[in-house]
Amino acid sequence: MNILHKISFKKLAGVFPLAIFFLLVSCEEDQSKAGGKKKTNFPSQVFYNAKIIQRDSGRISMRFNAPLIEKYEYLDTPYVETRKGLYIEFIDQKNPKTPGKLWAKYAKMIEKKDFYIAKGDVKIINPEGQTFKMQSIYWDKKNKKMYTKDTVFITDKEGNILIGSHGMKAKDDFSQYSLYSSFGEANSETMPDMKK
Repeated sequence: MNILHKISFKKLAGVFPLAIFFLLVSCEEDQSKAGGKKKTNFPSQVFYNAKIIQRDSGRISMRFNAPLIEKYEYLDTPYVETRKGLYIEFIDQKNPKTPGKLWAKYAKMIEKKDFYIAKGDVKIINPEGQTFKMQSIYWDKKNKKMYTKDTVFITDKEGNILIGSHGMKAKDDFSQYSLYSSFGEANSETMPDMKK
């Protein structure tokens, strides 16, 4: 019986480390698969209470204020996001004393495509004093066009009101724009005399 005890102990002693090895290997996560999926959806840069001034040939061309700016660089399509609102002044060199202005609760800038999105109570005032209000607007900077499919409300200094119930498209300086399904009210005192 002593011989049998020695043989089974030797078998058990040989099998036990092998069983522990397989137990450890089977419970271990495959590191080659885990290493391939790096998390990239986090901001690489965060700016608080940002005040940015852009210059062109030494002259200020834009002022940009935002309480929070997050830059996401490690994605296939990197972008910059302002989730807590923004205010921008666009300064035209022809008329630097009256800049165009934009307010929004949210904005996203896709730098590779030169494409910008502003959402949430968007308000734009052009240098002529016209005020545009909508819920979102898209800016294709490359083609110098802005557009929205939201209802647009336009008011001017004389009290005229125009409404584009199915959106609008415009030059990016708002010097020209087209409204879709538009209607409005005009102040009769400021209308030109149409009598001949």
